[in-house]
Amino acid sequence: MRFFSTLFIMLITLAFTVNAQAEFIGTKSCSMCHKKADQGEQLKIWEESAHAGAYKTLQTEAADKIAAEKGFKTKAVETEACLKCHATAYNADASLLGKNFKVEDGVQCETCHGAGSEYKSKKTMEDHAKSVAAGMTEYKDEAAIEAQCKTCHNSESPTFKAFDFKEQWGKIAHPVPAKG
Repeated sequence: MRFFSTLFIMLITLAFTVNAQAEFIGTKSCSMCHKKADQGEQLKIWEESAHAGAYKTLQTEAADKIAAEKGFKTKAVETEACLKCHATAYNADASLLGKNFKVEDGVQCETCHGAGSEYKSKKTMEDHAKSVAAGMTEYKDEAAIEAQCKTCHNSESPTFKAFDFKEQWGKIAHPVPAKG
């Protein structure tokens, strides 16, 4: 009997462990709510940013030339060293990619906010603390945001130019407006 009790506990633990991994839902899913004026038109801000086209830049001859100069034998769009900063979840297991997720969307919401399947519901998103508890990455201050940005905007990039966080953040900041 002890064997079956132990087996049952192990199976339950495994079931919760397997289901605990959040899926990437993609910008299209996030945009359902985050395109509206009362949400700060966050989709529009992203669409007009270089982040939205980051993956596409890897599909150019110029990107392939840079990859070759760095000694890579693959095209830029197939090179992990390039993809890590130009594409969200490029190396995630396919089972963690939701039906609306497209790697071609480049640097998208979930690059900074984390895989969204567990916090995407309107009910969860209406409560910031609940969103964070469900897995949404929270940035306590601009220093934390800057640190996240600099995981890609740094001298490791072959096209790096000085990174002025204040200036660049001003271009992509996307706060939710305060409710009146």
